[in-house]
Amino acid sequence: MRYLLNPSVNPYYNLALDEYAMKHIDEKEDFFFLWQNEPSIIIGKNQTTLEEINSAFVEERGIHVARRVSGGGAVYHDLGNLNFTFILNVDDLSRVNFFKYVQPVIDALATLGVKAELSGRNDILIDGKKISGNAQRIANGRLMHHGTLLFDENLDDLVAALNVNPDKISSKGSKSVRSRVTNIREHLPKDMDIRQFWDALHYYLSDKARDTEIILTSEQKAAVQKEADERFSTWGWIYGASPAFNVHVARRFPGGKIEAYADVGQGLIRSIRFIGDYLGLHDVVEIEERLRGEQYSRWTMEKILGQFTMSQYFGTITQAEIISLLFD
Repeated sequence: MRYLLNPSVNPYYNLALDEYAMKHIDEKEDFFFLWQNEPSIIIGKNQTTLEEINSAFVEERGIHVARRVSGGGAVYHDLGNLNFTFILNVDDLSRVNFFKYVQPVIDALATLGVKAELSGRNDILIDGKKISGNAQRIANGRLMHHGTLLFDENLDDLVAALNVNPDKISSKGSKSVRSRVTNIREHLPKDMDIRQFWDALHYYLSDKARDTEIILTSEQKAAVQKEADERFSTWGWIYGASPAFNVHVARRFPGGKIEAYADVGQGLIRSIRFIGDYLGLHDVVEIEERLRGEQYSRWTMEKILGQFTMSQYFGTITQAEIISLLFD
């Protein structure tokens, strides 16, 4: 199986390369590439972004948020995680076999002394714990199959980054399935670092280094970067592509109780209401109308609320408390 070498750790470039490789790299042979991301949450195509992430933790840590073109659930990546992508020619789509495409990875792990097995729809497990989630997409007779491999990931960050109050948002999007996870490194009979693991996996998948590299031209790399810049890294793709959802949150602050109801579609506020027993002088409908049509994001909310003298609308309830109510 031929291969690409991809040194990028930028999630937007790497997701753009997945898509570009499937659609535009014209190879008769199947090929693969391995890649890593800086700390990132990767959202499935059909998910509601704000439902899947811990916004406060993500902002505090500077974690990238990205959306891929395939389905499935949200996953956390850092440099302790290794990802793989297979691009395969498929003649008969009805015969696509998920197990067939993860078996080479399971076999590669076996050569390192790690016994792994496929479970359910798209997971690879070691001793009943998840080490890999996988997803697929088909276009123009090509199958893109990609997956994660938890090698030495910060599992505390994984849990914190994906942790969100399930009662906060009710959505029409699909929900991620949270599973117990483990790192491959803990199960190796002989320790190695992730670079050694990368090399070992590449060696196995490239038929013991007998297969040849596909080298992208500067024009092809520029095309991938253009997709990363103009699509995969944009707010419209990451948040605006989310299914419609409704927000209902309530909290009591020293200045009184406040409830917020928001109807959000394509990442934009279609309507929002603030009610409660706070003591304001002006009608809060002025703020509600100003927010209509704006992005439902922490940054936008902070910018717009900053245009108002909050004490005149919410009494002693502060802007920071309202932001916390909506996003923490």
